[in-house]
Order: sequence, then C-alpha cells, then structure tokens
Amino acid sequence: MKAKIAVLAGDGIGPEVTTQAQRVLQVIADNWDHTFEFEDALVGGAAIDAVGDPLPDSTLKTCRESDAVLFGAIGGPKWDDPNAKIRPEQGLLRLRRGLDAFANIRPVKPHPDLLEAAPLKADRLENVDLVVVRELTGGIYFGKKTRDADRATDECAYSVPEIERIVRVAARIAADRSGQLTSVDKANVLETSRLWRATTERVIRDEFPQVRLEHVLVDAAAMHLLQKPAAFDVIVTENMFGDILTDEASVLAGSMGLLPSASLSDDGPGLYEPIHGSAPDIAGLGIANPYAAILSASMLLRHSLKLEEEADVVERAVWRVIHEGVLTTDLAGEGKRSVNTQAAGDAVCEIVATSTPCMNMCSREFGYRF
Repeated sequence: MKAKIAVLAGDGIGPEVTTQAQRVLQVIADNWDHTFEFEDALVGGAAIDAVGDPLPDSTLKTCRESDAVLFGAIGGPKWDDPNAKIRPEQGLLRLRRGLDAFANIRPVKPHPDLLEAAPLKADRLENVDLVVVRELTGGIYFGKKTRDADRATDECAYSVPEIERIVRVAARIAADRSGQLTSVDKANVLETSRLWRATTERVIRDEFPQVRLEHVLVDAAAMHLLQKPAAFDVIVTENMFGDILTDEASVLAGSMGLLPSASLSDDGPGLYEPIHGSAPDIAGLGIANPYAAILSASMLLRHSLKLEEEADVVERAVWRVIHEGVLTTDLAGEGKRSVNTQAAGDAVCEIVATSTPCMNMCSREFGYRF
C-alpha cells in the first residue's frame, strides 16, 4: 500500500511523541512492504510564530491531500493569553472543521498492570472497556460568539443532521460490541439536548433496533465515570460534554499519556492525536509518554488505511512493553525506575520489527483493541 500521511507535530511535547509514532509507522511500512510518505506541516503556536496563523492554508491543503493526519499537541505559555486574537487552539478547531472530522472516537481501557497508577481504587477499574464518541464540529465551540464591555455570549447550536450522523457512528460501534449505547445530554435544562435526545431515540428506534439505548444527564455521567466506570460501554455525546468527560476518563487509565483518539469524517482523511496537551512543563526534557501517540498511529492504520493486522501489531506491542515495565515517569511514579521517550519508542519499534501478522492475536490474547 502507498499512503501519504501529514504530520502536524505542533508545540510542546508534540514533536517528541509524534516522532516516536512516526518511527513505529515506518517500521510497519518496512515490515509489511508499504510505502508511507510523510509530509510535515505547521500548526498551533509554531505556525503563529512562523507565519502568524495557527492553521496556514498550506497546512490545510496538505492535510486534505493526505490519506491521514498524525497530530501532536498545540499551545503553551507563550500563546496562553485568552484575550489574544490569534491563539493555537483556533488552528485545531479550524482543522477539524476543515476536514469535517465530526466523529471523535476515544477508547478507554486500563492496562491491568497499571491499575495502581490510577487515583481510583483498583477494584473499580476491573473490566473497564469503554469508548466515547464525541461530536466534534458543532456545538458551543463553533457557535456564534459576542462580547462587549459588560456581556459575552457563546451560542450552542445543533441541527438534526449533525446529531443523526454522530449517533449513527456510535450506534455502529455499539452494535459491534455489547449493543449498549449511552447518550449523554442535559435535556432537563438545554433545548439543544432535548433535540439531541429526541433525534437519538428516533435514529436508534428506526435504524438500530438491536442497540439498547439509555440516556444519562451529563452531571450524573461525570459522577458515574468515577463511581462505576465498568457500567459504560459506548458513550455518545455533544462536543463540550465529550471534551470534559474524556479528560475525566483519562484518569481511569492512570495517565493521559495512554489514551489515543481518532477524528473521522464521512469521506476525507482522519485526524489522529493523543488526547493529552502540549505539557510545556516537560517539553524538551525527553521524558514525555509516547504511547498515546503511538496508539493513535495504530488507529490511523486501522481506520484510514484499513490495515487491521498492522494496527493489531502496534497495539499488542504497546500492551506488551507496558506489561514488561517499560514505563515513562508519569506511569512509573516519582522516584521509581523509568525510561525516557526515546527508549519507550525503541521498545515498541523493536517488538513491531520482529512481529509477523498477528491475525487478531492482539484482541484475543490481550483484550486490547480500538
């Protein structure tokens, strides 16, 4: 297979972790006789510094002409002024909208060897295996905004087609898993949530009768994610709720450095990124956890390139190195033996390089599949 992959490393630890993900993809290409062409492009604070725009037209063009986009992280103290007219996060929002990457898929499955790394009691994390499907190009983040000296507004708007298409994505995932789908909203207060709930019920009733649907208010969902996370399988929700809930869910895995994501459109390139931020406090120290970025590359293989076996190999490799104790500082804990970013990437690359097509052994042997 030949594929073009846009690499938007961004700011902070973005370049460090993206480099390791790209290395793993190159090993996959070498072992499986694929040709991956990587093209770097500017985004975020780095793009502001270079050209005064967090998403240059050339970057969006490169992404649209690629088969997939590997993304690092954006932002940092240098660009943190919330009153600034140009900010790094504007580039990411415009990129999502520009690719129409409306369906954000975030799997959460704690590694059994890392249960003690999470702040929750280990018994609450047993059997946790959930996926959050977040609508990514609508809602309050993209609504009309106004501000004067005394008042500010952020409009939250959703249309029926926007809700229908994200619910269909989530329902297909649920149908392939346990058949359970939880829709999270705030229908007791918000009109957009009432439309969300009514539309979700109709789509499931008419198109996915095999899926069991439940509704949970967002405040209750936030509580249940910590009290009984294993009760969830697939969660579908709107943009802002999904943003907050998935960051909360990251504590279940013990570190934000373990959770990947895929942002998919109907027919364009997918956008793949770790859910962690740019972590400016550790940028340049070589200690950032690259596993979320590497697992995002695995999702890229599976969803955009349709390379199931190769994706399984990468996931299995990450699972195995964690089991063998190859842990960065965020996982090993303060004062304990840890490895740097390069060594973590080396360990994954070594396993991938010596692997053969695993024929779904990853999901059978390790129970780890996105």
